Amino acid sequence: MLDLLSPTLLLTALTLASIYALIALGLNLIYGTLRLLNVAHGEVMMVGAYLSYWMHVMWGVGTLASVFLVILVTGFLGWVCYRTLFSKMDRYPALAARMESNSLLIFFALAVIAQNLGVLAFSADPRSYQYLQDIVHVAGISVTLNRLVILAGSVLVVAFVLFFFRRGLNGMAIRALIQNQDAASLIGINIDRMKTVVFCAGFALAGLAGSLISMTESITPFSGFPYTMAAFVVIILGGLGSIVGGVLGALLLAGIEVYGSALTSPAYRSILLYGVFIVILFIRPQGLLGRRVA
Repeated sequence: MLDLLSPTLLLTALTLASIYALIALGLNLIYGTLRLLNVAHGEVMMVGAYLSYWMHVMWGVGTLASVFLVILVTGFLGWVCYRTLFSKMDRYPALAARMESNSLLIFFALAVIAQNLGVLAFSADPRSYQYLQDIVHVAGISVTLNRLVILAGSVLVVAFVLFFFRRGLNGMAIRALIQNQDAASLIGINIDRMKTVVFCAGFALAGLAGSLISMTESITPFSGFPYTMAAFVVIILGGLGSIVGGVLGALLLAGIEVYGSALTSPAYRSILLYGVFIVILFIRPQGLLGRRVA
């Protein structure tokens, strides 16, 4: 008989939820602020994972040290992407009116380009490395140290971002931008600057998530796509643009995945995930914390 109150299952669900919340956070920031559908989010994660992998293999730099370079590199990629593509489109009313739908095609093209460049540069073979593999015992649970680092790191970053949006001056400016861009502009908020900051932050968070995941999973140029799908499910469940809703969506998704697979079989994972996803959308189309549209 399966023990649903097993601490091991609970820790597994919380670790997975923390990763989902961190991944969805960057995607939710970009969509909530700029209304851009970044389907290349997983490919940014893949870049972060490969950076940590190569720094560990070639120079012996630990993941906890390499994350700082990963954040800088992926944040810079976000800056380049926004300034060269979407910032230009925003200046022309005809293009700006179609930016949300066009962003899906642009990011899809970028995802395909990133995957193929990854194959050319690193081959399609899975790559992995060992880091913080020591077994530790917490409250009678045996777990590898790297999974505890993933849990703690993801929770701290998500909590910091939530605090930043609640208390930080720039965070409140971004919240104003999310609610009403025209009103935010009227009160003196630099719209273009805030959009650039959000874009860089969204990419940096994706890179950070990829770096953390690389400690426990093998990576390929195509390993980011499943996480992109999971992130979209999380932010739709929680409510598009709602950061707290994204955290709740991550907890729900991880709980279904871990406990559902334990009660039935891992073969039913996708059926359970997307089945519950469809049911929730029928009940609350706007998501758990999304606002109803009049």
